[in-house]
Amino acid sequence: MKVLLLKDVYKLGRAGDVKKVADGYGRNFLIPQGFAIPATPNSMKMAESIGKKASERRAVLNNELKGVSEILQGLELRFPVKAGETGKLYGSVSAQMIIDKLKEMKDIEIVRHQLVMEPIRKLGEYDIPVNLTLDLVPEIKVIVHREGEVRKVVVPVPAVETVVETVTTEEPEEAAEA
Repeated sequence: MKVLLLKDVYKLGRAGDVKKVADGYGRNFLIPQGFAIPATPNSMKMAESIGKKASERRAVLNNELKGVSEILQGLELRFPVKAGETGKLYGSVSAQMIIDKLKEMKDIEIVRHQLVMEPIRKLGEYDIPVNLTLDLVPEIKVIVHREGEVRKVVVPVPAVETVVETVTTEEPEEAAEA
């Protein structure tokens, strides 16, 4: 079935696009949720205007969320957890835990579906993308470590160039002459 998208749909397309989708996906999800309408000759005439309006809304939304994106980009969240000897967690670090930590640290509220992740079940460092809009996808770094273990922050030290000068002295020859 062909549908005309009214809103941007993640991994499908932008508003104003005409897409061919599975019948059930169109009838049971896209159309009832207001994301799309069936692509009929009358609706095809509206496609351009829908696309223009959506691009204007997208530009305004991107400008509003640009500040949030800059705050989130490169943000580091640390989670001390209980883990076994192999590094497997007793439990997991979920999207909701990350959202709660963001709210606590930076007073930023995001929806669970904006985090593209599976629950974290092993120790380590993870880069988690946050879908603010289709165009703005900052990544936050999540560090999962054992409780009581202090993670050392590794700061790269710039390499210092050493200059070795060879100095020739004429003193031994002068001493021999005297």
